[in-house]
Amino acid sequence: MNSSATVFSKLLPNQSSGFHYGKLINSALKNIGIPLLGIGLFLLLWAGAAQNIDTSLGKFPGPAAVTTQFAALYNEHSAEREKADKFYQRQENRNAERLAKDPGYQAKIRNYTGKETFLDQIVTSLITVSSGFLLAAFIAIPLGIAIGLSKTLNMAVNPIIQIFKPVSPLAWLPLVTMVVSALYISPEPMVAKSFLNSMITVTLCCIWPMVINTSVGVAGIDDDLVNVSRVLRLPALKHVQKIVLPAAIPMIFTGMRLSLSVAWMVLIAAEMLAQNPGLGKFVWDEFQNGSSESLSRIMAAVITIGFIGFLLDRLMLQLQRWVSWDKSSAQR
Repeated sequence: MNSSATVFSKLLPNQSSGFHYGKLINSALKNIGIPLLGIGLFLLLWAGAAQNIDTSLGKFPGPAAVTTQFAALYNEHSAEREKADKFYQRQENRNAERLAKDPGYQAKIRNYTGKETFLDQIVTSLITVSSGFLLAAFIAIPLGIAIGLSKTLNMAVNPIIQIFKPVSPLAWLPLVTMVVSALYISPEPMVAKSFLNSMITVTLCCIWPMVINTSVGVAGIDDDLVNVSRVLRLPALKHVQKIVLPAAIPMIFTGMRLSLSVAWMVLIAAEMLAQNPGLGKFVWDEFQNGSSESLSRIMAAVITIGFIGFLLDRLMLQLQRWVSWDKSSAQR
């Protein structure tokens, strides 16, 4: 009797596995299906609205036109790389012929000076925003820790933070440009002035969220942790290393994520005005160009800017998960 029941139970579908698969399907629909549905509705609304918007350069670009421009921009990049490869190959051939005739000849390789492609400008923008953000973090996190640990310093510095926090990058950029032009004088500069102008403007605008959130995180440390540090008589640096930083990491990373998003937005405006060869300059050049394809190329840049901003935020969130002891603080 028992053996018959066992055989019969094996023939029945596994209810627990079916329930498990059902949960997986529901999870997939929720995490993948709903976002795809939202994107699909957005594309439909975009395509419909684009057909009804006439500009001086023609119809506003829809999804199909922008997709075509993405392909065209990549093809332009590939063609430019081929030109660069042929340029360097010609130099190598000439140098080889010259050295065969004159072994004492000092061969030189000149840099290719062709126009920067869309992908090159993406790389330039990423380098600029990373440099400005890291400089801001180097200044803001220690300053935020000091402000959070000292109420006196907080009272002294807080008015300055509140005054400069809302200042637009458009206000900072002329001042930065004048200062860089006055101080950065070199016949062979290591980096271009336009790069420094954009980087310093990014730093000035994204430093404040990091300072504020770091100081709030440090000031809000649990009193029990502070009392443990006092009982153990930890030196100041050990107190910061063992107590302050681990407890304040969630707020520090909140400030860093906010600052990185601010830095990426500020960078585009700064590159437009400073003419640093990044995505901001690409948008400005296409706007000035005024060709029939300019709008779709600008829209392609807008989508790229937004997508890169999303990836930068996800990268910072993943970094927080790696270094934070409280994994629940890095869920979104």
